[in-house]
Amino acid sequence: MSGSSAEGKVATAEVDIHPQAIVHPTADLDVGVTVGAWTLIGPGVRIGARAEIGPGVLIERETTIGAECEIHKGAVLGTDPQDLKYQGEETQLEVGDHTVIREYATLNRGTKASGLTSVGEGCLLMAYVHVAHDCRIGDQVILSNAVNMAGHVQIGDHTIVGGLVGIHQFVRIGMHSFVGGGSGITKDVVPFCRVAGTPPKPFGLNSIGLERRGFPPETRAALKQAYRILFLSNLNVTQGLARIKEEVDSIPEVEYFLAFIENSERGVVF
Repeated sequence: MSGSSAEGKVATAEVDIHPQAIVHPTADLDVGVTVGAWTLIGPGVRIGARAEIGPGVLIERETTIGAECEIHKGAVLGTDPQDLKYQGEETQLEVGDHTVIREYATLNRGTKASGLTSVGEGCLLMAYVHVAHDCRIGDQVILSNAVNMAGHVQIGDHTIVGGLVGIHQFVRIGMHSFVGGGSGITKDVVPFCRVAGTPPKPFGLNSIGLERRGFPPETRAALKQAYRILFLSNLNVTQGLARIKEEVDSIPEVEYFLAFIENSERGVVF
């Protein structure tokens, strides 16, 4: 359904738009959406059913927000990418269902390199998080306060990133991994593992996280064996990968572990 007029009037009884909010006529607000005071919603914005948009939020343009999301005070979404190569091309920001974006987080649209910045479903982006142009964040990801990422970063499903972490452009962080607070991440983070520090170092398999998410004991054991071969032996990365292929059961999680490292262009935290 269409949103309110530019004067911020409530369009129908199905949405609740504060009189001091401004919603562009081309914005599309689904049933049950609420919009707080002093919020600005621009052209080409689509907001899913029962999403809650708090006060003082800016959603500039060409942004899709999923159903039952929460966008808190002062968050800024859908602004132009901070990239000198950007020349006004039409690009998008997408946020999946049930995602929570806390105070003063900033999320930019993509550039012509990919055309899209995306955040998955069920994520939590805490205060002052910055998601730069062309980043891809998976589902059920937690980004703690003041995580700042450069462009083209990829973060896999079920990853947790601690507060005050800086992430270099084009870095990949594998699924089910954990990054300790205050780290500076300039290389890829291997899936299922924990890293921390500046420069960061691996400090074990993310065993507790894997157990909490229902990975069976045999899967955790295989991943632990792969971790020990790669990180706790005297082998280099190439030798470690070869040894894992020889000695560890070829289950999907181990195959993903190996493929992630083999496809790394920046190298992995080691």
